[in-house]
Amino acid sequence: MIELTDIARVYGKGESAASALRGVSLAIEGGAFVRIVGTSGSGKTTLLNVIGGLDSGYTGTAVVDGKDLRAMDDRDLSRFRNETVGFVFQHFHLLEHLDARHNVALADFFTSRDGGDPLRRAAEVLERVGLGDKMGSRPSQLSGGQKQRVAVARSLFNRPRLILADEPTGNLDTRTSGQIIGLLESLNRDDQLTVVVVTHEAPLFHKATQTFRLEDGRIVGTEAE
Repeated sequence: MIELTDIARVYGKGESAASALRGVSLAIEGGAFVRIVGTSGSGKTTLLNVIGGLDSGYTGTAVVDGKDLRAMDDRDLSRFRNETVGFVFQHFHLLEHLDARHNVALADFFTSRDGGDPLRRAAEVLERVGLGDKMGSRPSQLSGGQKQRVAVARSLFNRPRLILADEPTGNLDTRTSGQIIGLLESLNRDDQLTVVVVTHEAPLFHKATQTFRLEDGRIVGTEAE
């Protein structure tokens, strides 16, 4: 599913240059549930952005779902992001004037596939994440955990094969964080989605196929169940 070879990412030039990734190589099989852990500034988010096709300023090779990302033009990369990958971020990125169902249905504007009625699809994925009774609620009427569930539902809208979650519990309390991790684990288990989570809260996970530990832009440890 994911194969990275000697990925390096440098920001800036000359004396101000800073290396975010330093020769990262890893392989993740389809259907895996993967944690990427490390301290702030270790390169976790940059690594996730490379995998998701959000960052193309790297050297090395990134192959995801059989596609060499460096060989793709902007149009193909956009299609890859919209149809193969679902993104979940620490900040929910919900529009305050829209209810949960319409926030999720916004994903329909970014796909070239004909998925039928977008509001019906939005209702389906909101039911999947346990928010069937909150479809008409606006973000101001939702708890932090409910907002993140809406964000997860939005990531599922286009039926991705890969979910990338960047600190999805960073703004949540411990109990709610455990519920969101449990939701991601169930999507991996029941829907056979490949899930990669950047997190500093590894103890919340009940099970992970692999764990990669980053330090100063390098993988310094791996664990497998």
